[in-house]
Amino acid sequence: MIVSPTWAGKRFAVLGLARSGAATVRALLAGGATVVAWDAKKAARDRLASMFPGEGRGPGGQVRIFEGGGSDAADGAQLDPGLRRGTLEVANLEMDDLAEFDALVVSPGVPLNTDYVASLARAESTSIIGDIELFAQARAALPPHKVIGVTGTNGKSTTVSLIHHILQTAGMPSRLGGNIGLPILEQEPLPEGGVYVLELSSYQIDLTQTLDCDVAVLLNITPDHLDRYDGFEAYAAAKARLFAMQTKGHAAIIGIGDAASAQIARSLSARGEDLTKIAPGVCMVQPLSPSLSGPHNLQNALAAINACEALGVPHAAIDAGLLSFTGLPHRMERVANKHGVTFVNDSKATNPESAAPALAAFDRIHWILGGQSKSDGLDACAPSFGRVVRAYTIGAAGAKFAAILDGKVPVEQSGDLATAVAAAARNAVAGDTVLLSPACASFDQFRDFEDRGDQFRALVEALP
Repeated sequence: MIVSPTWAGKRFAVLGLARSGAATVRALLAGGATVVAWDAKKAARDRLASMFPGEGRGPGGQVRIFEGGGSDAADGAQLDPGLRRGTLEVANLEMDDLAEFDALVVSPGVPLNTDYVASLARAESTSIIGDIELFAQARAALPPHKVIGVTGTNGKSTTVSLIHHILQTAGMPSRLGGNIGLPILEQEPLPEGGVYVLELSSYQIDLTQTLDCDVAVLLNITPDHLDRYDGFEAYAAAKARLFAMQTKGHAAIIGIGDAASAQIARSLSARGEDLTKIAPGVCMVQPLSPSLSGPHNLQNALAAINACEALGVPHAAIDAGLLSFTGLPHRMERVANKHGVTFVNDSKATNPESAAPALAAFDRIHWILGGQSKSDGLDACAPSFGRVVRAYTIGAAGAKFAAILDGKVPVEQSGDLATAVAAAARNAVAGDTVLLSPACASFDQFRDFEDRGDQFRALVEALP
């Protein structure tokens, strides 16, 4: 894992014990820190406790991690003998005096604007940070390296995965981490010359103070997560902070297809920053993998190309990476072709703005949409309604979306995914595309968007 010697002897409170929170606890303990951790969900607390055998437990659930590691170190991790011992206590942080801590480390899923523990920390002027800030603090002790940070409302995961793939194709050591679901602190440190490729949500940027990216990328900004911000302008400002943390002369790459991103680009131009703008509709000559179809993936590919060029990756390696990229599950994923009908899983499209590029990528579409709506309309998708042969609505937003589409495209209220897939398969003819691009969150009927996409794939595979 990635640790910093500067954490030794310090006290940290950690709030939220899902994947990144648990990795944060383990890294801080390995660095010799004292940690008090909490999650409102008992299952998360129990999962963390299970990472440490019973030896070394003290009153109140304390777990003592001894110098040099030992049987009670997380997953057998060996600690630096030069660091002090750390302790872990699982305890409700609402009962603690947060002024006693050097920082409160918050998981990105914790809403800073409404969480009670975060409000206590602000009242005590205790620093509130996240795991990306801890990574930034640890960089000084790592072998010389570069960092690419990618943010934006849509396209982040595809872009960081493509950058990582190109770097691997070029033979450059790299690590992928951040919002893509790979906590960066639990990754093995890279050797000299390596590149850390980070997907960064606005939540993670909110919790970061000193991350100086060698290459910072902003793909786009469209309304999303507004329940966490005081309006769209505040959400856009969170994205812009990625560039405010950069040292002058480091590369900035911005897609200027929306007004908010274009404004950020203008502000950087005025400061004379090293800026590359990606305009919508720009042509490119590089060959692309079929996994990068659609205008949105053209922008993602251009961002990846520019990021790799900024690090001096040879053009031959970039071209080879673009051709061999296989894409990501649930993002324009072609899951089958049956009787000439292509079935595409774009379950990651959880808002209309992210569904719109998928609609623009195909002709003669049987569109499955609906779920837990994040917006009142489908305006972003409207320019591609002419490509839709028939729509099939599901979930809580099914009736609302059917009413919006009525008179514009033929529409059926299917209710659930199985009914929609069966109807779309029955109606489609050779050359058509059955597209799951829901324009909604999944939580009304599914565990998450991955579960929704997996069920779509299983339903398609079960078709004759």
